[in-house]
Amino acid sequence: MTTESTLATGTGRRRPALIVLCLVQFMLVLDDTVVNVALPTVRDELGFGDAGLAWVVNAYFLAFGGLLLLSGRAADLLGRRRVFLSGVALFGVASLACGIAQEPWQLVVGRFVQGAGAAMASPAALSLITLLYTGTRERTKALSIWGGIAGLGGTMGLVISGALTGLTSWRWIFLINLPVAALALILLPRLVAESRATHRARLDVPGAALGTGAVLALVYGLLQAGETSWGDVAVVGPLLLAVVLAVAFVVVESRTPDPLLPLSFLADRTRAVANGTTMLFSAAFYAMAFLLMIHLQTVLGYDPLTAGVAYLPYGAGILAGMWLASRAVTRFGTRWTLVVSFLICAAGLLLLSGLAPGDSYLAGVLPGMLVTSLGCGLSLPVLTVAAVSGTTEENAGLGSAVLTSVQQVGGAVGLAVLVTLAARRSDALADSTSQQHAATEGFTLALTVAAALLAVGAALIATLLRNPRDRPL
Repeated sequence: MTTESTLATGTGRRRPALIVLCLVQFMLVLDDTVVNVALPTVRDELGFGDAGLAWVVNAYFLAFGGLLLLSGRAADLLGRRRVFLSGVALFGVASLACGIAQEPWQLVVGRFVQGAGAAMASPAALSLITLLYTGTRERTKALSIWGGIAGLGGTMGLVISGALTGLTSWRWIFLINLPVAALALILLPRLVAESRATHRARLDVPGAALGTGAVLALVYGLLQAGETSWGDVAVVGPLLLAVVLAVAFVVVESRTPDPLLPLSFLADRTRAVANGTTMLFSAAFYAMAFLLMIHLQTVLGYDPLTAGVAYLPYGAGILAGMWLASRAVTRFGTRWTLVVSFLICAAGLLLLSGLAPGDSYLAGVLPGMLVTSLGCGLSLPVLTVAAVSGTTEENAGLGSAVLTSVQQVGGAVGLAVLVTLAARRSDALADSTSQQHAATEGFTLALTVAAALLAVGAALIATLLRNPRDRPL
C-alpha cells in the first residue's frame, strides 16, 4: 500500500475511525426498518393512501439495493473517503427533507434520496475498514463489530421508532440522523486519508447501467409482489426485465477489459458461499423482524412504544453473539461457526413460530427472541468476514457492495415471499376462525419456512465452504 493510500496516520486513529464508520452503518441500516412502526401515524398525518404508504419503505429499499454495485465500484475508482462523505452528506440532507415533509410525495422522494446516499456510504465504509485492518486477527475483530452493528441497527430501528413515535413525533425518526451525519462529516476526514485502486481503470458505464438496472428491476418486482399477486404484470414484467438485463450484464462483463464486476471475483468459493447464504439469512430475518412487530401489535395487543421496548432484549442477544463471534472463529473456524450459528437462529425462529395469542411476554416472546438474537449476533459478523475475504485495495469497495447488495435483495425476497405467504395463509382461514387465530397461523407458517431457509443455509455451508482460508484464525 502506497503512502498516498495509507488510511490512517497511525494505529491510534483506527479505533475512532472504526467507531465513526460503524455509527454511520448503524444509522443506515436503522433506516431500513425505522419507519415500520410509525407508518400508521405517518399515514394519518400526511394523508397517504394504502398503496402510497408502502413506498415510504419501498423507495429506500429500491435506491439502496439498486445503486450499491455502481457505488461500490465508484468508491474503488474515485476514492473511498470521497464517496463515503458524499453519501453521508446526501443521506443527511434527505433525512432533513423527510423530517420536514408536508406532502406524501415529499416523504417518498426523500426516502429514495436517503437510499441513494446509503448506497454510496455503506460499501465505501466497509471497504475502508477492510483496508484499515490488514492483519487477519484484527480484521476479523473489526469486521465482526461491523457485522454485529449492522444487525443491531436493523433491530434497534423498531425499538427507536416505537419510542419516538410513542413519546414525541414520527418526524424525529429522521431528524435524529442529522447529528450522526454531521459528526461523521467533521471527524472522518481527520481520521482517514483517501484511498483508491492503484489501477486507474475507467468506470464500466455499460456494465454499470445493466447491473444497476437489473438490481433495480429485481427489487422493484419483489416489492410489488408483496403488494399484489405473483402473476400480476407489475411483478412479472420487472422480474423478466431483471433476468434479461442480468444476462446482458454477464455477456458485457465477460468482454470488457475493466468490468464493473469481474466474473473471476465471484468465482472465489468462500465469498460465493458467504454471499449466497447471506441472501437466505437476510430473507429470513427481514421477514421475521417485520412479522414479529406486526404480531406483537395486532395479535398480542402491544402499543407502538411497548412493542419497541419489547425488542430491547433482542439487541442484548446480538451484542452477546458479537462478543462470541471472533472467539468462535478463532477456535473452530469460519465453517463450523456459521453452521452452528445458523442452526441456533433456526431454533429461535421455531420457538417464535409457536407464539400463541394468549402467551405472556416472558414465557412466549422472550425465549425465542433471545435464542434468535444470539444466533443472529454470531452469524452476521462471520458472514461479513467471509464475504470480503481476499479483497484488496483494488476491489475492497466492490466486495463490500456485493455483500450489501445481497443483503438488500435477500431482504426484499424475504418480505415479498414470506410476508405474502403469511398473509395468504391468514386470509384462507379468516372465514373459518377468529382473526387472531388466522393471523397466528400465517405468522407460524412464515417463521417455520424462515427456519427451514436457515437450515438449508447451514447445510450449504457445511458442504461447500471447504477453502484453505476456512481454518481457525
